[in-house]
Amino acid sequence: MAEGFYVRGGVGLDWSKQTQFTDKDCASAAPAALYGCGTGNDGSPIRSRGSFGRIGGVEVGIGRSVAGPLRLEAAVSYRPDFDFDGRANFIQVQARQPVGAEASSVSALLAGYLDLREGSLPTFRWMQPYVGAGVGVSRLEIEPMRMRFPRTATLVPGATQTEFTWMVTAGGAIALGGKVSLDIAWRYLASGDVETGQDTGQVVWHDGRRPPLAIDLAKTRAKLTSHGIQLSLRRRF
Repeated sequence: MAEGFYVRGGVGLDWSKQTQFTDKDCASAAPAALYGCGTGNDGSPIRSRGSFGRIGGVEVGIGRSVAGPLRLEAAVSYRPDFDFDGRANFIQVQARQPVGAEASSVSALLAGYLDLREGSLPTFRWMQPYVGAGVGVSRLEIEPMRMRFPRTATLVPGATQTEFTWMVTAGGAIALGGKVSLDIAWRYLASGDVETGQDTGQVVWHDGRRPPLAIDLAKTRAKLTSHGIQLSLRRRF
């Protein structure tokens, strides 16, 4: 199925793994570390624990068979508007401490795929199975993070950074007729660290009885890893 050049376009839905925002340097004083090096109200280091939830996206790629069943592909994917949803564990507050922020990513990957020999998996003769792996970079953006407490909210600056990214995948191609096939694949994607900005944040009182308090904050970070399903149409030339 992979003879010559091809183009591919598709959609995907990922589920992110549990993660946590922690300080890049918990001992930083100027600017101030958001969490610090202490222990929270649950006995764990102070942090915001949660996940980025379900992540939808689109992807386009162009590839070519280079040696028998081996093909190389360059692809770009865009995953807009996914949210971090978690909670903090500051020891001064026993109530629930919800934390949320919107994020997005753009990734560029160079991948290699190996189309498994036809007939090697008899139960899948209607599908051409393949495995693949790739490396690249992701541009990760997070909007200002909002941390809610009983009387106040802390606004943590957002940021954008570029991170090393890698993935592994396994799937199968179903011929639809002519030179078009439907690719169905599972993919694990490690996108690097999402980082908040080293900038001025704010503490805001819910009742407005005090003006917002500006605070200079150091960076925090959380790993973004996910796995999910991709559906693509592949057109060979």
